[in-house]
Amino acid sequence: MQHEMRWRLDDLFPGFDSKMFSASCSDIDKAIEDYDNWADGLKKRKDPVEKILEEYIAKRNSAGLALSRLSDFAELSFSVNTADQEAVKFMELFEKKLSQIEVIDVKFVKWIVKHKSSALLGGSESLKNHSFHLSEMIKKGKYMLDSSKEKIISDMKATGSSAWTNLHNVLTSSLLVDFTENGKIAEQKTLPQVRSMAYSPDPLTRKKAYEAELASYPKIEKSICACINGIKGEVITTSRLRGYKSPLEMTLLRSRMDKRTLDAMMRSLKKYLPVFRKYFRKKALMLRHRNGLPFFDIFAPISNTDMQFSYSQAKDFIVEKFSSFSADLGLFAKNAFENGWIDAQPREGKVGGAFCANLRSINQSRILSNFSGSYNDVRTLAHELGHAFHGHCLNNESFLNSNYPMPLAETASIFCETIVNHAALKQATTDQQLSILEADISSSGQVIVDIYSRYLFETEVFENRASSSLSVDQLKEIMLSAQKEAYAEGLDPEYLHPYMWLVKPHYYVADYNFYNFPYAFGLLFAKGLYAIYLERGSSFVEDYKRLLSETGRKSILDVGKSVGIDLNNTSFWNGSFEVIKEDIGRFLKY
Repeated sequence: MQHEMRWRLDDLFPGFDSKMFSASCSDIDKAIEDYDNWADGLKKRKDPVEKILEEYIAKRNSAGLALSRLSDFAELSFSVNTADQEAVKFMELFEKKLSQIEVIDVKFVKWIVKHKSSALLGGSESLKNHSFHLSEMIKKGKYMLDSSKEKIISDMKATGSSAWTNLHNVLTSSLLVDFTENGKIAEQKTLPQVRSMAYSPDPLTRKKAYEAELASYPKIEKSICACINGIKGEVITTSRLRGYKSPLEMTLLRSRMDKRTLDAMMRSLKKYLPVFRKYFRKKALMLRHRNGLPFFDIFAPISNTDMQFSYSQAKDFIVEKFSSFSADLGLFAKNAFENGWIDAQPREGKVGGAFCANLRSINQSRILSNFSGSYNDVRTLAHELGHAFHGHCLNNESFLNSNYPMPLAETASIFCETIVNHAALKQATTDQQLSILEADISSSGQVIVDIYSRYLFETEVFENRASSSLSVDQLKEIMLSAQKEAYAEGLDPEYLHPYMWLVKPHYYVADYNFYNFPYAFGLLFAKGLYAIYLERGSSFVEDYKRLLSETGRKSILDVGKSVGIDLNNTSFWNGSFEVIKEDIGRFLKY
């Protein structure tokens, strides 16, 4: 069984010391050098635009696939053995190789912006297939500054936003939270340890952890305040220099998302917030709170009853439920379990959590999880297999046409998770149903309600930071205001979290602006597709697979249109919320 719970990587490479690996390392060096020389020679070329574009597509696809095979092997090797120094060495090396390729990409972008024409959309089959990718490059190229300015920005980031990011990481990772008894420090815990106590079955533990956490933040609040001001200030400056109207416009462009789509989703979200507030109030009453749910009990377990699975039972359960959607999906999952695609065995030296890596170079995937037998572990496997199936549906696409934006990244994973969740509810006991239902609604509540509060917060921070720096008190006030607007009567106003801006790392990376609404989009898009499936049945299956296959070469709006969905219309988003509303309705009856 232990052997069955470990993946095999020999389809990538036999090992770091193999001749095949060494040869591939030499080949990627030659490919990068060739690509660089080719890009340097573009200014002198007199060939037709179409010919040069075809050369780019061939060279970039080839280099991308070759490097991804090497870096995938290194990263996957490291993830199951963090003591593997060879893996660490090569991960760092391949990261540098990727940076080299991205620098060369800039040279091509500058060329293509100057030579844009209708020729980009015509010509050979290869050009037609990559017209979206090329158009995207032209669109983004408009916001690219000249080489000297881009270099200045890149160099300054090292001592600007990147330095602030590192400081935030150092301060939050080294912060020790004091637990006191009789006015004296009884013990100290790290911030992650304290925040994980929010899931404790003991109510006193949850409350003490919350109080100790909030009491610890004044030690670092001024320094973190400087971090967020520095990072957001830099983002505002650079986005203006590049010609964006706002950081939000920049994020939407990179996400291939229409502002009207975001607005439609947000209108629907606001409409259904009262439904979530009913859930929070009900959970509060279950936990004997009369004034709404205190923040420290948001993640409190309602029931300790859980469904237990062996790994073999988990496999059979997932394959069976996936097959009820489509034979294709079921067979895909069976193949993943039986052909060494999954590493599920918890062991020393292996990273925690779970992820899926889609290996474009060999048209396979690898899934990491830490399976202990809980139903949550089964749901996690289903989630990651959804990511893998998404990759499977992209197998016929080129490397350049298989990269999808973040809002679409969770589509297949949440869809597959929903299939398994609905099936599990049907065969669970009453107590187990309550546990499964509440855990799922709680997760949706975080992705919808708390994410909305973070969106409100970041919007106001950017608006205020454009004219002046913000103080700690201002940041706390903005966060509390955002939480009150999002949660309203769902939470106890006496127990909110004024420091949520301090602990969320996404605020502290200059390239992760508005790293919130894509999560809400991903959940709602998947739930909306599931609602359509419930309505249309098996006739939806082929449309669903086609949708996944087009996520790398269409805008988000056009991906929706491919299956008859208008993402600028609130009716689709309302349908997504109705799926969650139905679950909340069931929960309210307990």
